[in-house]
Amino acid sequence: MNRHGRRGWRVLPAWLAGLIFLLAGPGNGRAIEPGMPNPPASPTVVTVGVFLANLLDLDEVSETFKVELIVVAEWDDPRLAFDPAVEGTETKLFQGQSQFQGAFAGWWPQFVIINEVGSGDISAIKIEIRPDGHVRFLEARKVTLETPMQLEPFPFDTQTLQARMVAFGNDSDQVLLEVNQRMLGATEEHVKNDKLVNMAEWRLLNLDMVTRLSDHRFYGEVKPVSELLFTITLQREAASVLWKVVLPLIILVLLMWAIFWMEVDNLSDRLNVAFIGILTIVAYQFLIEGSMPRISYFTFTDTVLLYSFVVMCLSVLESLVLTSMCKAGHKAAAERVDHVARWAFPLIYFAGLTVSYFYYVICF
Repeated sequence: MNRHGRRGWRVLPAWLAGLIFLLAGPGNGRAIEPGMPNPPASPTVVTVGVFLANLLDLDEVSETFKVELIVVAEWDDPRLAFDPAVEGTETKLFQGQSQFQGAFAGWWPQFVIINEVGSGDISAIKIEIRPDGHVRFLEARKVTLETPMQLEPFPFDTQTLQARMVAFGNDSDQVLLEVNQRMLGATEEHVKNDKLVNMAEWRLLNLDMVTRLSDHRFYGEVKPVSELLFTITLQREAASVLWKVVLPLIILVLLMWAIFWMEVDNLSDRLNVAFIGILTIVAYQFLIEGSMPRISYFTFTDTVLLYSFVVMCLSVLESLVLTSMCKAGHKAAAERVDHVARWAFPLIYFAGLTVSYFYYVICF
C-alpha cells in the first residue's frame, strides 16, 4: 500500500501541472499556438506601407501594368509576446515560405490586391516578432494590375495607375488599415536615386497612399472594408510618337500640297500625288491602332490622322472642281482659286491642329 501510495503522490503533481498548464498556459496568450484565426483586437490597427521597387511594364492595349512591390505591415499582438531571456533572442524571425507556412502559427492579415490579374509572384516573405508582441510583416511580390486608362490626350497623356489592397476576409470592425508614411518617403527617395525605376517612354510624377472604407461582398453581404489605395502617376514622354508619327505625317501633308503648284488642268498628276498621301495616312492609322486598346473615343493622335485624311480628300475635290472649270472655259478663274488654295489649306490645317491640341491636351 505504501508503494502504491507513493506512486499516487508521484502522479498527482503531474495532473495538477497539466491542469495548471491548461488553465494558465493558453490563457495567458503568450505562446504561438495553432488556432489563432482571429485578430488580436476589435479592430486591429495595421500600419501598411507599399514600397515601389520597380516599374516593369505598361500595356495600353490590355490596360494593365506590371510592378514589383514590397508590402510592409506592422501590428500589435500581445498573444505573441515572449521573454527574451527565456527565448535567448530579442526578435523572433520566420523567413521564407517554408518557415512562414510551417512554423508561424499566429494571425496575420492576408493582403489581397483587388485589381490584380492572375496570382502574382511572391519572391520573399518575412515576419519579425518583438518581445512585446509587435509584429512586422514584409512581402516582396511581382503583380500585374488592371486599371482604366485615360488616353484622350495621347501621346501627351498622364496615367494614374492604382493598386487597391484589402485584408482578405476582415471587415473594418476587425482590421483597420493605416498608411505608413515612412514607406512613401522611402519610395520617393528610391525613385529619385535609381533612374532604372522609370520605364522607357514614361516618367514617374507622383506616388501616393491613402486608406478609405469601401464595400466588398466577400461573404454575400455588403460590409465596409478598410482599403489601402496606392496610386502611381506617370507621364508619357511624347517625343517618340511625335518624331515617329505626328511630325512625319504633317510633313507628308505639306508635301502633298505641291499639287497647288501644278497645272490646274493636269488632273492625272494632281490625283496621283493626292492619293499617295491619302493611302499613307491610312497606313499610319493602322500603325496607331495596333498599339492602342479598343476604345470608343478619339485620342489627339486619332484626330490628327482623321483631320489630315479629310484635308487630303478636300484637295482631291479641289482638283476635280478646277478641272471642271477648265473644261467650261474658265481656266483663269480656276488658277485664281488654286492660288487662294495654296494659302487657305495650310491655314485651315494648322488652325485645326491647334484647336485639337488645346481641346485634348490643355482641357484634359
